[in-house]
Amino acid sequence: MPVWLREYSWRQTGAAVYLSLPLRGVRVTPANIFCTDQYLKVSVPPFLFEAILYAPIDDTNSTAKIGNGIIFFTLHKKEVAMWDSLTLVNADKEKLQYLRENAVLKAHEKAKDETEAKKVTKQEHKKYALEATMKLEEAERKRIEDLKEKEWQKVTKELELWKKQQKDAEKQKGVQKEGELYQEKEQSEEKKKEKMNKTGIPYEGTSKTRLKPTKGCGSYSMFSENLKEEQLPAPRSAATIKINFTSRVFPTALRESRIAEEEEWLHKQAEARRTISADLSELEDLKEEERNPDWLKDKGNKMFATGNYLAAVNAYNLAVRLNNKLPLLYLNRAACHLKLRNLHKAIEDSSKALELLTPPVPDNENARVKAHVRRGTAFCQLELYTEGLQDYEAALKIDPKNETIEKDAEKIRHLIQGTTQDS
Repeated sequence: MPVWLREYSWRQTGAAVYLSLPLRGVRVTPANIFCTDQYLKVSVPPFLFEAILYAPIDDTNSTAKIGNGIIFFTLHKKEVAMWDSLTLVNADKEKLQYLRENAVLKAHEKAKDETEAKKVTKQEHKKYALEATMKLEEAERKRIEDLKEKEWQKVTKELELWKKQQKDAEKQKGVQKEGELYQEKEQSEEKKKEKMNKTGIPYEGTSKTRLKPTKGCGSYSMFSENLKEEQLPAPRSAATIKINFTSRVFPTALRESRIAEEEEWLHKQAEARRTISADLSELEDLKEEERNPDWLKDKGNKMFATGNYLAAVNAYNLAVRLNNKLPLLYLNRAACHLKLRNLHKAIEDSSKALELLTPPVPDNENARVKAHVRRGTAFCQLELYTEGLQDYEAALKIDPKNETIEKDAEKIRHLIQGTTQDS
């Protein structure tokens, strides 16, 4: 039963009521106070104070100060008047019950309105932030486009200037060449004239045979005629060139040679290169590092660590397309499928990883244990407990000291026994 607080003091003015409520020996928080326009309640177990106020108050502006074991209320009246008492007197139980329920209902409605108002305000702030972000992005995009346009115009001007310089240089070379040809022709004519003078035969064809430059093209008619008379050489005949490659020489002795293994490795490398070349049309948009299966595997591992399992699966898928002989790719993708509840795919990837982890050697023990555990987990989640137990027992054979796998295997055995007894 609560202990009702009857000891309190109060005073009033025309506009406010000042109430002092002693609560010593207990810790009071704002959550212990409930106030509406005509109902005041303080509940601090085991103490309880309740008051149906004489007249309505402004509960929004009213305050309560907690300190030194006393709660001091300042209750502002809605209407300026002097009260005959702090609480209603001579009120029947039905009216008091109605006032209590009405106060609680108003409090709920007020809380609901405040929540809706906060929600609307939050949405408005979010909308404003989104609009501001979009404006900033649009301004940044426009700035980048302007920079691109200015750079393009600058490069275009430089290119046009370069082309003009090249044209001027070619034109200058053409003029110089024409001048040299003209000088050579003049010299040859002078030599012929001198020879004719020495022999005593007059040189009559000087005016007729002298070549005059044509307008625009800067070449002579006789020179162009000589070019026409020249015959072009016949095209080369087709032939086949045979290339012989030097055979590889292995430095190891024949008794220690691993030629077969090295040839197999070379064959696998060539096959991987052919696979990449076959898909080059689909992968041409990728960066250089994105065509590296090891880089993609590390990228998938980081995505898995952050919980982005779909992105990790996509990274492993691309890595498998580039190199489908790496067992760790299938093993890691099986872990992603387990997280995504793709149980059949997890079983397929774990089985493929076990196929590639051959022969069983100490270096791949940890990977084989993980493959068996992940496939066994997928079987158990599909309620195929017998198959799951077989994988767990295979993992225990590889790592018999693993207590976690031993506990999980024991749980599966109990499940199988329980299923057998139920049937």
